[in-house]
Amino acid sequence: MYTVAVLISGSGSNLQALFDAQDAGGLGGAEVSLVISDRGDAYGLQRALSRGVAAAHVPLPAAPSGSARHAARAAWEQRLARVVAAFTPDLVVLAGFMRILSPDFLQHFSNRVINLHPALLPADGGDTVVTSSGLIIPALRGAHVVTDAMRLGMPVTGCTIHRVTPRVDDGPILASAEIPVLPDDDDASLHERIKAHERRMIVQVVRDLAT
Repeated sequence: MYTVAVLISGSGSNLQALFDAQDAGGLGGAEVSLVISDRGDAYGLQRALSRGVAAAHVPLPAAPSGSARHAARAAWEQRLARVVAAFTPDLVVLAGFMRILSPDFLQHFSNRVINLHPALLPADGGDTVVTSSGLIIPALRGAHVVTDAMRLGMPVTGCTIHRVTPRVDDGPILASAEIPVLPDDDDASLHERIKAHERRMIVQVVRDLAT
Protein backbone atom coordinates (compact mmCIF):
# COMPACT_ATOMS: atom_id res chain seq x y z
CA MET A 1 0.00 0.00 0.00
CA TYR A 2 1.26 3.46 -0.97
CA THR A 3 0.52 5.61 2.08
CA VAL A 4 -0.16 9.34 1.99
CA ALA A 5 0.03 11.95 4.75
CA VAL A 6 -1.93 15.15 4.09
CA LEU A 7 -1.07 18.42 5.84
CA ILE A 8 -3.84 21.04 5.95
CA SER A 9 -4.76 24.32 7.60
CA GLY A 10 -8.42 24.60 6.64
CA SER A 11 -11.51 22.82 5.37
CA GLY A 12 -9.69 20.06 3.53
CA SER A 13 -11.53 20.11 0.20
CA ASN A 14 -8.54 18.56 -1.59
CA LEU A 15 -8.33 15.98 1.17
CA GLN A 16 -11.98 15.13 0.55
CA ALA A 17 -11.24 14.71 -3.16
CA LEU A 18 -8.61 12.13 -2.24
CA PHE A 19 -11.02 10.35 0.09
CA ASP A 20 -13.72 10.29 -2.60
CA ALA A 21 -11.31 8.93 -5.19
CA GLN A 22 -10.07 6.33 -2.74
CA ASP A 23 -13.65 5.16 -2.10
CA ALA A 24 -14.27 4.91 -5.84
CA GLY A 25 -11.07 2.95 -6.44
CA GLY A 26 -9.54 5.88 -8.29
CA LEU A 27 -6.34 6.28 -6.28
CA GLY A 28 -4.72 3.12 -7.52
CA GLY A 29 -2.77 1.64 -4.64
CA ALA A 30 -2.70 4.87 -2.62
CA GLU A 31 -4.43 5.43 0.71
CA VAL A 32 -4.57 8.47 2.99
CA SER A 33 -3.25 7.23 6.33
CA LEU A 34 -2.66 10.48 8.23
CA VAL A 35 -4.04 14.03 8.33
CA ILE A 36 -2.26 16.79 10.26
CA SER A 37 -3.21 20.41 10.79
CA ASP A 38 -1.49 23.31 12.49
CA ARG A 39 -4.99 24.57 13.41
CA GLY A 40 -7.25 22.76 15.82
CA ASP A 41 -10.41 24.13 14.17
CA ALA A 42 -9.50 22.90 10.68
CA TYR A 43 -12.53 21.01 9.38
CA GLY A 44 -10.28 18.63 7.49
CA LEU A 45 -9.44 16.98 10.83
CA GLN A 46 -13.11 16.10 11.24
CA ARG A 47 -13.19 14.69 7.71
CA ALA A 48 -10.39 12.33 8.71
CA LEU A 49 -11.81 11.37 12.09
CA SER A 50 -15.21 10.58 10.60
CA ARG A 51 -13.50 7.96 8.43
CA GLY A 52 -11.32 6.53 11.17
CA VAL A 53 -8.17 8.00 9.63
CA ALA A 54 -5.48 9.14 12.05
CA ALA A 55 -5.70 12.90 12.62
CA ALA A 56 -3.40 15.16 14.62
CA HIS A 57 -3.31 18.81 15.61
CA VAL A 58 0.29 20.03 15.88
CA PRO A 59 -0.02 23.71 16.88
CA LEU A 60 2.67 26.28 16.32
CA PRO A 61 2.86 28.10 19.67
CA ALA A 62 3.12 31.86 19.84
CA ALA A 63 6.56 33.06 20.82
CA PRO A 64 8.39 36.38 21.23
CA SER A 65 10.41 37.73 18.35
CA GLY A 66 14.08 36.99 17.83
CA SER A 67 15.90 33.84 18.86
CA ALA A 68 13.03 32.57 21.03
CA ARG A 69 10.70 32.65 18.05
CA HIS A 70 13.21 30.81 15.91
CA ALA A 71 13.72 28.15 18.59
CA ALA A 72 9.96 27.68 19.01
CA ARG A 73 9.53 27.27 15.26
CA ALA A 74 12.34 24.72 15.08
CA ALA A 75 10.87 22.74 17.99
CA TRP A 76 7.46 22.75 16.29
CA GLU A 77 8.93 21.44 13.06
CA GLN A 78 10.67 18.67 14.97
CA ARG A 79 7.36 17.63 16.55
CA LEU A 80 5.66 17.77 13.19
CA ALA A 81 8.38 15.66 11.59
CA ARG A 82 8.15 13.06 14.36
CA VAL A 83 4.39 12.69 13.94
CA VAL A 84 4.67 12.34 10.17
CA ALA A 85 7.61 9.95 10.40
CA ALA A 86 5.74 7.70 12.84
CA PHE A 87 3.40 6.76 9.98
CA THR A 88 6.25 6.27 7.44
CA PRO A 89 4.30 7.77 4.53
CA ASP A 90 5.41 7.29 0.96
CA LEU A 91 4.13 10.77 0.13
CA VAL A 92 3.44 13.99 2.06
CA VAL A 93 0.87 16.29 0.44
CA LEU A 94 0.68 19.96 1.44
CA ALA A 95 -2.96 20.75 0.66
CA GLY A 96 -3.66 24.28 1.80
CA PHE A 97 -1.04 24.00 4.54
CA MET A 98 -0.20 27.61 5.38
CA ARG A 99 3.26 27.11 6.86
CA ILE A 100 6.61 27.24 5.11
CA LEU A 101 8.69 24.18 5.92
CA SER A 102 12.43 24.47 6.42
CA PRO A 103 15.16 22.52 4.61
CA ASP A 104 15.67 20.52 7.82
CA PHE A 105 12.08 19.27 7.70
CA LEU A 106 12.26 18.50 3.98
CA GLN A 107 15.43 16.44 4.48
CA HIS A 108 13.43 14.03 6.66
CA PHE A 109 11.16 13.27 3.69
CA SER A 110 13.48 13.75 0.74
CA ASN A 111 11.65 13.94 -2.60
CA ARG A 112 8.41 12.86 -0.90
CA VAL A 113 6.74 16.25 -0.27
CA ILE A 114 4.43 17.84 -2.86
CA ASN A 115 2.45 21.06 -2.73
CA LEU A 116 -0.68 22.46 -4.35
CA HIS A 117 -0.17 26.08 -5.39
CA PRO A 118 -3.09 28.20 -6.68
CA ALA A 119 -1.15 29.87 -9.49
CA LEU A 120 1.03 28.89 -12.43
CA LEU A 121 4.72 28.32 -11.72
CA PRO A 122 7.53 28.13 -14.26
CA ALA A 123 9.50 24.94 -14.78
CA ASP A 124 12.78 26.87 -14.64
CA GLY A 125 12.16 28.56 -11.28
CA GLY A 126 12.07 31.98 -12.91
CA ASP A 127 9.88 35.02 -12.41
CA THR A 128 7.56 34.58 -15.40
CA VAL A 129 5.40 31.89 -16.96
CA VAL A 130 4.70 31.44 -20.67
CA THR A 131 1.13 30.22 -21.17
CA SER A 132 -0.01 27.83 -23.89
CA SER A 133 -1.04 30.84 -26.01
CA GLY A 134 2.40 32.44 -25.70
CA LEU A 135 1.30 35.05 -23.16
CA ILE A 136 3.95 35.94 -20.57
CA ILE A 137 2.56 36.39 -17.06
CA PRO A 138 4.19 36.86 -13.64
CA ALA A 139 4.98 33.79 -11.57
CA LEU A 140 2.97 34.42 -8.41
CA ARG A 141 4.38 33.06 -5.17
CA GLY A 142 3.33 33.38 -1.54
CA ALA A 143 0.07 33.16 0.39
CA HIS A 144 -2.10 35.63 -1.54
CA VAL A 145 -1.64 34.67 -5.17
CA VAL A 146 -5.36 34.62 -6.06
CA THR A 147 -5.72 38.19 -4.80
CA ASP A 148 -2.49 39.10 -6.60
CA ALA A 149 -3.83 37.77 -9.91
CA MET A 150 -6.94 39.92 -9.54
CA ARG A 151 -4.98 42.99 -8.44
CA LEU A 152 -2.62 42.74 -11.40
CA GLY A 153 -5.48 42.33 -13.87
CA MET A 154 -4.04 39.08 -15.21
CA PRO A 155 -6.16 37.51 -17.99
CA VAL A 156 -5.15 34.00 -16.98
CA THR A 157 -3.85 32.27 -13.88
CA GLY A 158 -3.95 28.63 -12.84
CA CYS A 159 -2.73 26.04 -10.38
CA THR A 160 0.35 23.89 -10.04
CA ILE A 161 1.33 20.74 -8.19
CA HIS A 162 5.07 20.53 -7.61
CA ARG A 163 7.65 18.78 -5.50
CA VAL A 164 8.69 20.94 -2.57
CA THR A 165 12.22 22.31 -2.34
CA PRO A 166 13.75 24.77 0.15
CA ARG A 167 12.84 27.67 -2.14
CA VAL A 168 9.24 28.76 -1.54
CA ASP A 169 6.79 27.74 -4.28
CA ASP A 170 9.45 26.13 -6.42
CA GLY A 171 10.48 22.65 -7.43
CA PRO A 172 9.85 20.14 -10.22
CA ILE A 173 6.34 20.48 -11.62
CA LEU A 174 4.11 17.42 -11.62
CA ALA A 175 0.94 18.97 -13.07
CA SER A 176 -0.51 22.39 -13.89
CA ALA A 177 -3.64 23.90 -15.38
CA GLU A 178 -4.38 27.28 -16.90
CA ILE A 179 -7.55 29.04 -15.71
CA PRO A 180 -8.90 32.20 -17.36
CA VAL A 181 -9.80 35.15 -15.17
CA LEU A 182 -13.38 36.09 -16.14
CA PRO A 183 -14.61 39.70 -16.37
CA ASP A 184 -17.04 39.23 -13.47
CA ASP A 185 -14.62 37.32 -11.24
CA ASP A 186 -13.77 38.34 -7.71
CA ASP A 187 -11.26 36.67 -5.42
CA ALA A 188 -13.80 34.12 -4.16
CA SER A 189 -15.19 33.02 -7.53
CA LEU A 190 -11.74 32.74 -9.08
CA HIS A 191 -10.44 30.75 -6.13
CA GLU A 192 -13.38 28.34 -6.33
CA ARG A 193 -12.61 27.58 -9.98
CA ILE A 194 -8.95 27.08 -9.13
CA LYS A 195 -9.84 24.68 -6.31
CA ALA A 196 -12.05 22.66 -8.64
CA HIS A 197 -9.02 22.10 -10.89
CA GLU A 198 -6.81 21.35 -7.90
CA ARG A 199 -9.14 18.61 -6.72
CA ARG A 200 -8.97 16.83 -10.06
CA MET A 201 -5.22 17.31 -10.38
CA ILE A 202 -4.28 16.03 -6.93
CA VAL A 203 -6.17 12.80 -7.49
CA GLN A 204 -4.38 12.26 -10.81
CA VAL A 205 -0.95 13.09 -9.41
CA VAL A 206 -1.28 10.84 -6.34
CA ARG A 207 -2.59 7.99 -8.50
CA ASP A 208 0.32 8.39 -10.92
CA LEU A 209 2.90 8.51 -8.13
CA ALA A 210 1.42 5.42 -6.51
CA THR A 211 1.60 3.42 -9.72
